[in-house]
Amino acid sequence: MERWTGTHVRVHAEELAELLADTVAGGASVGFLAPLAHADAAAWWRERAEATAAGRIALWAALDDTGRPVGTVSLVHPDKPNSRHRAELVKLMVHRSVRGQGLGRRLLGTAETAAAAAGITLLHLDTETGSPAEHLYRSAGWTRAGTIPDYAASPAGELRPTTLYYKRLGG
Repeated sequence: MERWTGTHVRVHAEELAELLADTVAGGASVGFLAPLAHADAAAWWRERAEATAAGRIALWAALDDTGRPVGTVSLVHPDKPNSRHRAELVKLMVHRSVRGQGLGRRLLGTAETAAAAAGITLLHLDTETGSPAEHLYRSAGWTRAGTIPDYAASPAGELRPTTLYYKRLGG
């Protein structure tokens, strides 16, 4: 895993767009409807470059043998003074061509380790209820906090519930 800067995001926006579009096409609920146009996915990543450069988003990318990103995970750091002890885990994505090989678990572990090293003591996330990602988080020691019905549309446009999870770090 490599920690990527805002420059990385700008330079690799087209490749990151391909990963995002593949993730959505594969049915993962990561905030977009299918089909996701490549140009829209690239624009979304370019919008994230500034926040990544400013440190509001920490991004890690997993690369294949050609240097193409095949997985990402991010931590979003809140800007409120009373929230500096926590971060939100977002956009854990694995390209369909490499799923089932433990990459999601490695990305998750990378984000957790980096968060703990940065003094973060609490992580939280939301994920589509019943999704494969939900199994990953439970098996990695995340605690279910509750479910919200009709929280977001799936890539197919169907309203789906989301489950909230948290994990305490370092003690």
